[in-house]
Amino acid sequence: MNQYLITAYDFTDTEAFERRANVRPHHLDGVRELKEKGNYVLGGAMLNADGKMIGSTMIVQFNSEEELEAWKNSDPYMTQKVWETVDIKPFKVAQL
Repeated sequence: MNQYLITAYDFTDTEAFERRANVRPHHLDGVRELKEKGNYVLGGAMLNADGKMIGSTMIVQFNSEEELEAWKNSDPYMTQKVWETVDIKPFKVAQL
């Protein structure tokens, strides 16, 4: 499987944090499903200086970029306009 580092920044409009809070349970359900399928490696919310969630970072693994894109485009944070920008880079978790 190919691994990917995802860095996603939230929209910054006045309703952005409320959208994130409302959609978060659905996003986490999807992450649990990724974990069950072996696609989730790790992830979490990025925080600003005040401890407020402003984005997400994840390491995921998929058999193909097409599977990665299908997941990304169907994630509630994408479909419900929580993530404004999503940067995806190939990644390799160090095996120590």
